[in-house]
Amino acid sequence: MPFVTVPDGTRLYYEEVGTGEPLLLISGNGRDHTDWNGVRDDFAGRYRVIVYDHRGIGQSDKPDTPPYTTRGLAQDAVALLDHLGVARAHVYGHSMGGMISQWLGIEHAEHIGALVLGATGPGNITGNAPGHGVSRTEEVKSLLSNLPPRSQEHLKAILSLVYSPAWIMAHPELMQGATSSIPEYVVRLQYQAVIGHDAWDRVPDIHAPTLVIHGSEDQQVPTANASLLAERIAGAQLHIVKGGRHAYFVEFRKEASRVVNSFLARHPLS
Repeated sequence: MPFVTVPDGTRLYYEEVGTGEPLLLISGNGRDHTDWNGVRDDFAGRYRVIVYDHRGIGQSDKPDTPPYTTRGLAQDAVALLDHLGVARAHVYGHSMGGMISQWLGIEHAEHIGALVLGATGPGNITGNAPGHGVSRTEEVKSLLSNLPPRSQEHLKAILSLVYSPAWIMAHPELMQGATSSIPEYVVRLQYQAVIGHDAWDRVPDIHAPTLVIHGSEDQQVPTANASLLAERIAGAQLHIVKGGRHAYFVEFRKEASRVVNSFLARHPLS
């Protein structure tokens, strides 16, 4: 099984599929590499697609120290690219993965070709700490905080933010994820990484060609964050997936993958 050991000794699991210019897909909070199942095949015909499990997630090691930060998780991504001998790669990050991708564009520009920021924001979006992101509504925060964690009710609430009611009805297997295998301490550490994210002052330092893509109905990371990002990154392209919620790239896969593929094709590494 393929693993990379990053500088602090943590082992991260990864997979590759396809050939061509490297494309690193970065999952969101609490999500492992399987979040890209199916979707990654939309890119594998043209790109060497790389997916991996964040520290604490999936098959990767699950350290309880030091604190997780989006900046530190970006360093994990760089270590993976170095391990694979990838000097430069395109990067597509979703949600927390988009926050990590921002730091890749800011502090590791030499490793980045084109950058895709999906369903993400430039700062804290939880409303539980100061920040520059557009935070969730009080209704959404109440929905998530007043239900027992990992319960069926909590899962239903999460799914309602991620997918449309029609999609949930058509995919009853989504409810099978009620019992998470992620340790409680990792849940807390990753949540702290999201709360602590604030790249507002540094986002203008991103000079990679950038696509900001977001669902029009996203309440988990409110859609207004997409405009904030696009306005602060010179030359950024903005695409809103009409009707999309947080997992726009799954429910509206055909549209989202087409837009991303078209964008990447316009910005080859060489």
